[in-house]
Amino acid sequence: MELIAGKKFKLPVWEAILRTMRPGERARFRCESKHVVLYPLVAKSLRNIAAGKDPLEGQRHCCSIAQLHEHYSLGYPDLDELQKNPQPLIFDIEVLKVEEPGSYQQDPWAMTDEEKLQAVPLIHQEGNELYRQGKVQEAATKYYDAIACLKNLQMKEQPGSPDWIELDQKITPLLLNYCQCKLQSEEYYEVLDHCSSILNKQRQSLLQAGQGSRGRVECGRGAG
Repeated sequence: MELIAGKKFKLPVWEAILRTMRPGERARFRCESKHVVLYPLVAKSLRNIAAGKDPLEGQRHCCSIAQLHEHYSLGYPDLDELQKNPQPLIFDIEVLKVEEPGSYQQDPWAMTDEEKLQAVPLIHQEGNELYRQGKVQEAATKYYDAIACLKNLQMKEQPGSPDWIELDQKITPLLLNYCQCKLQSEEYYEVLDHCSSILNKQRQSLLQAGQGSRGRVECGRGAG
């Protein structure tokens, strides 16, 4: 597991623990229940990552019923029990490596909004270079990271607003590059799904543009 100090992505108590440790050190800490109330949610995210899923799966755009269900069931019996009855937890931690700020490339989730926007062109370029080298899977990962940055920013905008549309337009070429990689990897279902989505958006945009043009012509006739 990686943890970036100051981002509060996981449990604040973990940051307090790690600040007392040195690289190569292994120690055991007992944390009172008040410090680990959110552990079941964090644990679910970590398990999703280990399974190759979205770490926030089930936590976005849920209706009230889904959120109610999410509150009572995390999909893991042991985490559900811990959520109902919080307990002190013991963490056995070994510090493998410490990296200084600026010495590593941040993951998209750890970036600020401004950092995400600045990183997208660079990640896109890295993906293109990897693709030219024939490293298709690595290129797909880069395109996916760039898309994730833009999607995260898009979620903060009102759907259909100018800023939302601008971000969506930046996502499309990255998604097409990603699909090209998946096509070469013979992952056809994912390619069909994404490309169909892009075509549907383009079709809707053309229809809306056509309706807008007809509306202006009709108004002109009425005024004449």
